[in-house]
Amino acid sequence: MRYTSLDAIREEIGRGSLSCRQLVERYLENINTKRHLNAFLEVFEEEALRKAEEVDAKLQAGTAGKLAGMVIGIKDVLAYEGHALQASSQILNGFTSLYTATAVQRLLAEDAIIIGRQNCDEFAMGGSNENSSFGPALNEVDNTRVPGGSSGGSAVAVQADLCLASIGSDTGGSVRQPAAYCGVVGMKPTYSRISRYGLIAYASSFDQIGVITQSVEDAALLLEVMAGPDEFDATVSQRPVPAYSQNLTFDRPARIGFIRDSFESPGLNSEVKAAVQGVLDQLQADGHTVEPVEFHFLDYIVPTYYILTTAEASSNLGRYDGVKYGFRSQNATDLASMYKKTRSEGFGKEVQRRIILGTFVLSADYYDAYYTKAQQVRRLIKEKTDELLSQYDFLILPTTPTTAFKIGENTKDPLAMYLEDIYTVQANLAGIPAISLPIGKDAAGLPIGVQLMTKAFGEEQLLAFSKQLMNHQPHLTA
Repeated sequence: MRYTSLDAIREEIGRGSLSCRQLVERYLENINTKRHLNAFLEVFEEEALRKAEEVDAKLQAGTAGKLAGMVIGIKDVLAYEGHALQASSQILNGFTSLYTATAVQRLLAEDAIIIGRQNCDEFAMGGSNENSSFGPALNEVDNTRVPGGSSGGSAVAVQADLCLASIGSDTGGSVRQPAAYCGVVGMKPTYSRISRYGLIAYASSFDQIGVITQSVEDAALLLEVMAGPDEFDATVSQRPVPAYSQNLTFDRPARIGFIRDSFESPGLNSEVKAAVQGVLDQLQADGHTVEPVEFHFLDYIVPTYYILTTAEASSNLGRYDGVKYGFRSQNATDLASMYKKTRSEGFGKEVQRRIILGTFVLSADYYDAYYTKAQQVRRLIKEKTDELLSQYDFLILPTTPTTAFKIGENTKDPLAMYLEDIYTVQANLAGIPAISLPIGKDAAGLPIGVQLMTKAFGEEQLLAFSKQLMNHQPHLTA
């Protein structure tokens, strides 16, 4: 039996027909059977079984936490004390984390069972999972196609029933895009809503921990558990955390703006467009106000994003030099050659490309021409997005311009790969929450996703509306 929500699992446990240990054994069997999908880099088999027995005892005693019965995988960019942490890169080969990320610690405190660490694009840089130094994860629907990225392994694990939920990271769509390609729910909260302590940094002003689930209810519960102030992260919001999972009722007509420019983009697949149009028509029929809105910055979103994120990556990845931890080249002859050879041998081609680009835009001769200008454009994008969200409850657009593409199809054209992020990076540039929901499949059976965005710290209404959307539309199933 496939479980699609924690409520369904808890119901079975309550009836006595399921235990956490049996559940973990079932997921471990699935992981072994579907090993070819390459979703997990490491499975914590014995540890997960021990934890399951502990949670079973707590359930019997009535002392179990909110997440008892939830089996979770974590993307290989989140620190978990005593466990390997590599960001799917050779540069961190052999590194074991000395502490646990705040978000992960909060999951454990509520009795979540962590079953393993998941494959991803190296240092979360990519939209296909093809940049992992451990090979790509494969889309379960069609193994010749990508699962999306960078949280590709995390999305496949939920898609293929290898765990109930996954924790990923989203810098420019890395949770939502693979969720769309794999037909599951993917949510990125407001920047600063969840502590980034223990998350390997790619671009610090964009990175945010997100969730991949099979139901909106589970996404709400996970966000509720992980969000909130943290003494280890000076950038995290001090706002109180609403009980998202208890407030999933949306009982009023909403004002929804669909971004006209996204629908007129020449790169938008006709089947994706038709599916999203179907959702708009249904929302209008349900009594919501649905209006086209202008957002003329669409062509500037991707270049702005890549200038700023590569600049931040150039700075953040300077710490991987072979001196203190991780990989060190055996071919070095002096200090300078150790730095050069360690980085050229330890980092993959895409990571090297982004570091070089970031270093270029931060150089004295080009800083104002690129970095400063991109920051100014980011401000314009944020202000326009905030202006639209002061007039509408939600903005709606496709999650991705196409369905999952074939492995190797875009690897020789970085620009084509980068343009797969065209609809997701707006939320990261503006720092607002966004969610991708599955809305059907194309003629080849590949999943299609629709994306909803709302104002900063508006997760409560975003989740409630998403639940209504999933429940009240017969063709929307996670």
